[in-house]
Amino acid sequence: MENTHSGTATLALPPILDLTAAAAVLENFLTRRGKPLSVNAAEVQRLGGQCLQVLLCARAAWAADEQELRLDSCSEEFLAALDLLGVPPKILTYCKEMPA
Repeated sequence: MENTHSGTATLALPPILDLTAAAAVLENFLTRRGKPLSVNAAEVQRLGGQCLQVLLCARAAWAADEQELRLDSCSEEFLAALDLLGVPPKILTYCKEMPA
């Protein structure tokens, strides 16, 4: 699902982020590459290592493109899984720093 608000698209993550979902999640990111993106994790109930790798790669790609990537509306289950996997939520975001 995608919404656009003030030039930033929104990608809603599916409830189950496991090996089966990884390819589709990757494809969703690839089709939105090169533009600012807000990732909505409000419905996520389970996060596996493969989808975490996709999220980390997306963060690296958006940073390489110097496009904003935000993580919004995280479910408690999503945040707990990140904590269990040792990944702070802020690692999954990228904001281009303002020039001095």
